[in-house]
Amino acid sequence: MKNLLTTLAVSALAFSSATPLLAQNQGRKGPEMDKKETAGTKMNIVETASGMNNFTTLVAAVKAADLVDTLSGEGPFTVFAPTNEAFDKLPEGTVDDLMKPENKAKLQKILKFHVVPGKVMAADVKTMDASTAAGESAKVVVKDGVVTYGGQKVIKTDVTASNGVIHWIDGVAMPAK
Repeated sequence: MKNLLTTLAVSALAFSSATPLLAQNQGRKGPEMDKKETAGTKMNIVETASGMNNFTTLVAAVKAADLVDTLSGEGPFTVFAPTNEAFDKLPEGTVDDLMKPENKAKLQKILKFHVVPGKVMAADVKTMDASTAAGESAKVVVKDGVVTYGGQKVIKTDVTASNGVIHWIDGVAMPAK
C-alpha cells in the first residue's frame, strides 16, 4: 500500500469557538511541516497541502477522485484534512481499494465530507452540525479544550490558503451514507 501511495503522491497535485489551546498551534513549525506552509496564503488549498509532508496520502486521494480542480477553485473552503497517520489507521487495504477507478464516487464522497463551504477559522468554531460539500452534516464538537470533526480530533488549526483554510485531523471522518 505504501508503494502505491508514494507513487501516486509523487505524481499528484495536492488536495480539501475553538480554545486558545488550539490557537496556540497555529503558525508552529516542526519536522512534519516544510517551508511552503508559511507561504500558504499565496497558494490555494491544493497547492498548500501538496507542499506539506503530512498530506501525501490525501494528495494522492484528491487526484484519484478528480477533485484537484474543485479544491483549487475560488472557494472559500474549510478543509478538515486527515494526515497520513490518519489514513494509516484505516483497516489494511482500505486506501488502496478507495483509489481504484471503480470506487471513485465513494472516494469523492469521503473527501467531500471533509470540506465545509466557507472559511471557518479556529476562533469561529463552535459545537454544531456543519454542512459539508458531500451533502451531509458532520458533527463539530468543542469540549474541554478539544475540537472534533466527524468524531476525529482536530490537531492543528488555521493553515491558511488563498481560497480557504486547512485544519488537520487525526482520523478519517466517514459520511453516514
